[in-house]
Amino acid sequence: MKLTIATRESPLALWQANHVKATLLKHFPDLQVELLGMTTKGDQLLSSPLSKIGGKGLFIKELEVAMLEGHADIAVHSMKDVPMASQLPDGLSVPVIMKREDPRDALVSRHYTSLESLPKGAIVGSCSLRRRAQIQALRPDLVLKDLRGNVNTRLQKLDNGEFDAIILAAAGLKRLGFQDQISEYLADTVSLPAVGQGAIGIECKSDNEAVLELIMALNDLDTAICVKAERAFNARLNGGCQAPIAGFAQLTESGLYLRGLVGDLDHGTILFHEITGRPEDAEAIGTALADHLLAQGAKEILDKIYGQA
Repeated sequence: MKLTIATRESPLALWQANHVKATLLKHFPDLQVELLGMTTKGDQLLSSPLSKIGGKGLFIKELEVAMLEGHADIAVHSMKDVPMASQLPDGLSVPVIMKREDPRDALVSRHYTSLESLPKGAIVGSCSLRRRAQIQALRPDLVLKDLRGNVNTRLQKLDNGEFDAIILAAAGLKRLGFQDQISEYLADTVSLPAVGQGAIGIECKSDNEAVLELIMALNDLDTAICVKAERAFNARLNGGCQAPIAGFAQLTESGLYLRGLVGDLDHGTILFHEITGRPEDAEAIGTALADHLLAQGAKEILDKIYGQA
């Protein structure tokens, strides 16, 4: 059997697609797997913040069309780039979530060793409103500026002296072999991760039983439970790139532990809540956490943001 993987052509996307290919071949040595590299609208529109041009779904639409038209069997995504399930095209689903890599954010700087050591007025690059809201609440003296492009491009901008530090996902840096460039791993109490951060998802046509049977061998149940809770939380808040929302779930001895926040960039404040429940109730836990934040005033913050977007 032959399987075609649709993928973006950025170094990180190709790493992820090749990782899926290698893992599939471990399980099914006789399988033929090929990559179909594609450029998405999100890769082309690099001059504007994602929140202004339609959000992270821009990175996956062309891949979805390739599957629906029969040019590819599966697409590989960073789960933090995948819109809510209700926004996926009819006939497509994300049934497989692979084991999560390091979910933390990482600070990279050529002159400073930590967020704390950055001097007042230091320029910090990040395109994530989630990261910016949390850093601003902790260090209102820093100057936060937009940073677009793939990992290599962002590191080059740092080397060019455009920023004193940049913040990226630790998972992407590790996957590309740049872990030695990390100045500091930001604790999740400092920068709570994005929904789905560090997890790879596999999307396919919902009715393709042969493909589903193959890729389910790559599903990691623990990660899938955590990501389900996080995505339910995000869906309840109607979250997207326009909103500074963080959601991170962990399986502990007490059950499924989920933390979430909504940042108010205008006032430099954070609404935060945490909740624990049974892993089998992952979706309900995510919804309940969102309701807590909505009751704290998250709706007003989000309505204002979406009204401006």
